[in-house]
Amino acid sequence: MKNYYLLLISSLFIIQACSQNKQPGQNVKETAGNPIFEGRYADPEGIIFDDKYWVYPTYSALYEDQVFMDAFSSPDLVNWTKHERIIDTASVKWIKRAMWAPAIVKKDSKYFLFFAGNDIQNDDEYGGIGVAVADKPEGPFKDHIGKPLIEKFYNGAQPIDQFVFKDKDGSYYIYYGGWRHCNVAKLNDDFTAIVPLEDGTMFKEVTPDKYVEGPFMFIKDGKYYFLWSEGGWGGPDYKVAYAISDSPFGPFERIGTILEQDPNIATGAGHNSIIHEPKSDKWYMVYHRRPLTEKHRDDRETCIDEMFFDENGHIKPVKMTNEGVKSNPLK
Repeated sequence: MKNYYLLLISSLFIIQACSQNKQPGQNVKETAGNPIFEGRYADPEGIIFDDKYWVYPTYSALYEDQVFMDAFSSPDLVNWTKHERIIDTASVKWIKRAMWAPAIVKKDSKYFLFFAGNDIQNDDEYGGIGVAVADKPEGPFKDHIGKPLIEKFYNGAQPIDQFVFKDKDGSYYIYYGGWRHCNVAKLNDDFTAIVPLEDGTMFKEVTPDKYVEGPFMFIKDGKYYFLWSEGGWGGPDYKVAYAISDSPFGPFERIGTILEQDPNIATGAGHNSIIHEPKSDKWYMVYHRRPLTEKHRDDRETCIDEMFFDENGHIKPVKMTNEGVKSNPLK
């Protein structure tokens, strides 16, 4: 009789689990939760490759420890898999420290990862923005050209915080810059060099009002949306602002702030990217923030919250949450 009751109880548990569309003992998450994965990570680049969401962040630590990068993938924005050391300074020998702010694109079945290295402070120091290549989104990535792609200060822009953007005509542009200056430059076909723009210039300054760093670009309804970070990245006042233009070269007139600290959630919210899932037409802001319990500049974590537009196409302020976004499977 005892075995009968045990069998009955087990059967009921299995039925209940199946009715909730999960396996016995499996805890099915309804939302991602923020942060979306454990660990100190910042400057996240979010993107969709085939049937997975990917996030490529900076490993948030002292510059001397910031010598590798991890990546994370998910089929649904809720369950994330860590891919360790997709690149490190063993494969990019000119970087000694401060490898950060990854940007990634897929072209001709190859994956190109752009990154900043060494945190150079002037043209006499060696470093800047580099590029690596791999056959798979999880790497391993190898140095593509064996030296920095952008190695000096042009128009006052520190060569960091790059974002690579594919325009409507198939051209690839790199937006980058710290120290309150932002440049755009055109990449050649194999991402080995910068080539002149139509006006003959190599680096065009497109700095919007109050810009500090962290540029990002996307197209919606034929318009160019340009986002950037303001304030001090190590402090509580870090935030994201944006502009809309008819051209990838601007002008970028500041419209307003769309992400900032919330005294009930977190501080230091900034350095974002955007994921658009076209099937559901959902837009997601991928960003980093600092927990209320932490004060150190490197205590940053990666989060995702949904982003919405008003009837005029303006971005509504993004509400930070602890719950995160709901599951949105790509398959």
